[in-house]
Amino acid sequence: MTMTLLVTRNVSDRMRGFLSSSLLELAPGVYSTPHISPAVRERIWAVVADWFPHEDSASVIMVWADPTVPCGQAVRTLGVPPIKIVAVDGLLTACHVPVL
Repeated sequence: MTMTLLVTRNVSDRMRGFLSSSLLELAPGVYSTPHISPAVRERIWAVVADWFPHEDSASVIMVWADPTVPCGQAVRTLGVPPIKIVAVDGLLTACHVPVL
């Protein structure tokens, strides 16, 4: 069980309500939990990903400690602008994907 941080931008009240019921809202759009099982984290992400197509100009990023990936930190993103996280020489960096 690891600490998980989720940051949102321009999400609906429905999404904020769900996240507030699952995680502690530290500041508007910033959610955290010190201990969460991988199964619960995956379920939260599944709900967020399922609801996300109904959002308008929103974005969500989730990060947590994962020793099996470069830098020991896993990252998932949804939204605008589209960003792909890539490993370069063992470091994680953002690769901005052009919008077509």
